[in-house]
Amino acid sequence: MAVTQRKSNPPPGKDWQSLDFERPVLELERKIEELRSLPASGAVDFSDEIRRLEKKAQKLQQEIFADLSPWQKVQLSRHPQRPYTLDYVAELCSDFLELHGDRAFADDEAIVAGVCRFEGRRVMVVGHQKGRSTKENMRRNFGMPRPEGYRKARRLFQLAERFRLPVLTFIDTPGAYPGIGAEERGQAEAIAGNLEVMAGLAVPIIATVIGEGGSGGALALGVADRVNMLEHSIYSVISPEGCASILWKDQTKAATAAEQLKITARDLLGLGVIDEIIPEAPGGAHRGLSETIKNAGVVLRRQLTELLGLPPKELLGRRYQKFRALGRFDEATRGE
Repeated sequence: MAVTQRKSNPPPGKDWQSLDFERPVLELERKIEELRSLPASGAVDFSDEIRRLEKKAQKLQQEIFADLSPWQKVQLSRHPQRPYTLDYVAELCSDFLELHGDRAFADDEAIVAGVCRFEGRRVMVVGHQKGRSTKENMRRNFGMPRPEGYRKARRLFQLAERFRLPVLTFIDTPGAYPGIGAEERGQAEAIAGNLEVMAGLAVPIIATVIGEGGSGGALALGVADRVNMLEHSIYSVISPEGCASILWKDQTKAATAAEQLKITARDLLGLGVIDEIIPEAPGGAHRGLSETIKNAGVVLRRQLTELLGLPPKELLGRRYQKFRALGRFDEATRGE
């Protein structure tokens, strides 16, 4: 299968989908572009003004992104111009051969999977895939897999083990699809089956949250020896909007829920849920696709080298202990 690679992101302009908090930076960048587009004239030189505005834009961007709220990171994780799984495959891997179907019902395009070469080594890649246009999002169900998508992933996990292929997963989904048809075909069982199979795979597994990591739909690809998150991604048992609807019956409290859920990469690293944070390009992954993917590649390369040095028995033992250690319990005596 030919993988389409986006060479660059669109320049800030009318087609750029900006978030409220990044608009001051984009306005400065538009002014810079306007000055650069003016015809050259010996009488007027805008180079000094352009340099001044560039420094101002860079400083403003650093200030904004140094103090993002959890809700702002939720917005970044959902940005439609962030790199998706196939972008990582295109830039990091070669000889990608996509494999289809669960051999039981259908092929779910919300999950893409296949064999490729990463750093010269054959690996199995499995990841959620969203669409960039309305038509593609309909085809990929907005990155929300149905049971057949998870069963496809499970089939290929088992295939990877049979051929001794390390597994790389890329997580980016609002959650598993909750429709009636998905429930009738065993959505919960499909997710549970993935958890069971991944826990026992005798090959290295590295999972990376590249955008949204929503609920069991994300966890179904997340039982791994190393779990990474991009700097501005999220990973949570429920979306902030869903949490707000349940707790306060009010979706406008989503920002409050995002704060309380501890869904950011920094929060989850502190809680021991993930192993490493992958830095994004300045201004977020959507403003520096190649730089962000390159950063991810450096981490994946190092972690895979470490894991390949472990015998299968030790690999499984460490994975078991890793997930058994998650969570904390405080015991308290009941007062008189």
